[in-house]
Amino acid sequence: MSKGKLLAIVVVWLMLFGVGAVAWKFLVQPSVDASNEERREEILAVGSSDSRYDHRLKLRLDSFSGYAVLRSPEFAKELGDRSIKVSLVDDKADYAGRLAALKNGEAELAVFTIDALLKTSSGIGELPASIVSIIDETRGADAVVGFKDKFKSVDDFNDPNVRFVLTPDSPSETLARVVMTHFDLPNMASNPIVAAKDARDVYERYRKSGPNDSQVFVLWEPYVSKMQENPNVHTIISTRDLFGYIVDVLVVNRDYLAKNEDVVRKIMECYFRASYQHRGKMTELVLADAKLQGEALTRDQAEKLVEGVQWKDTQRNYAHFGVTSNNSIQHIEDMIENISNVLLSTRAMKSDPTEGRPNLLYYDSILRDLQADQFHPSGSATHDGIDDSIQLRGLSDKEWNELTTVGTLKVPELVFPIQSAKLLGSSKTTLNELADTLRTQRYYVKIRGSAKREGEQELNKGWAAKRAQAAMQYLTEKGIATERLRVTEPRLGDGSLVTFTLGQMPY
Repeated sequence: MSKGKLLAIVVVWLMLFGVGAVAWKFLVQPSVDASNEERREEILAVGSSDSRYDHRLKLRLDSFSGYAVLRSPEFAKELGDRSIKVSLVDDKADYAGRLAALKNGEAELAVFTIDALLKTSSGIGELPASIVSIIDETRGADAVVGFKDKFKSVDDFNDPNVRFVLTPDSPSETLARVVMTHFDLPNMASNPIVAAKDARDVYERYRKSGPNDSQVFVLWEPYVSKMQENPNVHTIISTRDLFGYIVDVLVVNRDYLAKNEDVVRKIMECYFRASYQHRGKMTELVLADAKLQGEALTRDQAEKLVEGVQWKDTQRNYAHFGVTSNNSIQHIEDMIENISNVLLSTRAMKSDPTEGRPNLLYYDSILRDLQADQFHPSGSATHDGIDDSIQLRGLSDKEWNELTTVGTLKVPELVFPIQSAKLLGSSKTTLNELADTLRTQRYYVKIRGSAKREGEQELNKGWAAKRAQAAMQYLTEKGIATERLRVTEPRLGDGSLVTFTLGQMPY
């Protein structure tokens, strides 16, 4: 036999072998595997029982005390009574990994702060998850803390050497970026953030610092209170008086939500019921939860943490999602838009993942259905009225003079015609934006006009006062309470400016 024929025969046999291997892999093997799996299931069925759970899901989160209800026995029991098992996966605040797990189906549910959800979604250029409810909001648990003599107010941050020592990708970073966005700090470094590992690391860096160092420390309870044990240290600004920026939300994989909305609804009902059971007893839950997390708190620390977190019940969720009408409650769409603006203006994210449509990031249908069915955890349709409107009492002249300065807001220059206090269109646009900002803050506002030194000074000061008064009048027309606003004595300066300085009653 010639070499050519032998080679041809070998090639034919190799081809036949290849075809056979492919046929085995794609036609025979799956059938064999299926048969073996079926036989395995038959064997396992002998002496076994049906699972009590119809649905098994994974929820990614971290050890933050605001998630204590999700880890509570009451939540697990409520779920179990409805044949649902939710396994909690602590990813140590790995937000990128958390979103990846949602995207690839490794987890169906997760908890995010809105800012973290926006940043991680921007990083991958898509929105694989949708917000279905709000878990909680920080109302004082996060703060910017510094030495009193060095930093009397936010205005003292206006220095290229000042640094924020904080934990990256945490609510503390968001708080720092809110400060960078809303206050007039033209001399601050473009990137004043110094990264620490966690709040404990921030605290340790504070302990090694001196009162003249150009560092402020951004962290959360109980470390805020621990720092303030030093009488030379104080809170410069905190989330106690800033609303809608550090908000935790429950999110769901979009594909799972589309296919299993009924299951997601049951989980939300279970959470609201479990949360209601801890109403008025949250300190005890936080104490027990912290102990289980290996981060035991004293009762005083737990009480301060609870005081600084507002857990969102059913009624607040209805209001935040616009299911019920309540003008004192901030809509989640406005929250998302405000946070996006902060992240974009401080370059924390390159682009808005919603492309200017914040409504794409949340889903309100389940809450609308719950409200239509008159769902209330107590089992009763009656509920306490909720009012989050900013209510500050009127102050005496003496009290206005004694206000502690928080900082000067960053407000574009108001434009007026020469020798006039008439607000032009651009000035009204600026004041509209300022009114929106003031609705997210609980501070008094001092409005001061500045007059040019050149020319007739008394005449110039008169116009400065009238322009400040015109700005105040416009803000009141936009819903900012008169009790919060005061026009102060005009001053001579380099231009005809109107400035807005925030103040608060001394602690």
